[in-house]
This record gives sequence, C-alpha cells and structure tokens, in this order.
Amino acid sequence: MADNFNFEFVSPERLLISDKVSEVVIPATEGEMTVMAHHAPTMTMIKPGVVTVKYASGQSGKYVIFGGFADITPEGCTLLAESAVSVDELSRDTLMKRIDRAKADLEDAENHEHRTKLEHFLDAMTHLNGVLIPG
Repeated sequence: MADNFNFEFVSPERLLISDKVSEVVIPATEGEMTVMAHHAPTMTMIKPGVVTVKYASGQSGKYVIFGGFADITPEGCTLLAESAVSVDELSRDTLMKRIDRAKADLEDAENHEHRTKLEHFLDAMTHLNGVLIPG
C-alpha cells in the first residue's frame, strides 16, 4: 500500500482540494509526472491538461488545469493553477471560448517568445478538446 501525503490544489477562484492522497498525476511541461509520498523536491511548470488524483480513501478525481506550477516536497505537493475545474464541470462551450481567445491572442502576439508560448497553449487546448469532449 502506498503512503499518503498532503495535497493542496488551489486556483484563484477557489481551493479545489486539501486532502491526503496516495498519488497525483500532473501534466508537467516536460511530460506527465506522477507524484507520490517521499518524492524528491521539485518545482515544475504545468501545461494545460488533466490532473488525476487518487485519494487516501481509494476514490479518485480528475480536474482540467489550464496552466500553473507545482511545488513538490517529500511531505506533500502544492499545485497552484492559473485556472482549473473538475472534468465533470467542463463544457464544450467553455473550452471552445478558451481556444478562440488563445487564437485571437496568437494573432496579436508581439514577439516570438510570446507567440511560441501561445502556440503551445493552443496545441494543448486543442488536444484537450478532442480527448475530453469528443464529437
């Protein structure tokens, strides 16, 4: 049985989770990352994607995150989201609005660095749209 650790998942809108968990899978910018108790200290940027949480109770939950960063220590993990919502609360309309806004921002990008960041964001959002809300 895996050890449990403290997990805090916060967005500017609300505290999503403050609980004991056995595992969290996060969409880090370098690829998906599984966090478990006693993890090496790490800070990482988060790209848009799905956060999967396995609670100490055995239940699990999935959340869509639209960017942020994670602070991981051997004792716990804090995930600070730019914006996040439960997968069950996400609608195609909400996701399409974010995609349309990213496309408009891309057209107005002032430099190469900003354009590249927006292109990566738009790619991740388009992938989410196909995976989470098919057809």
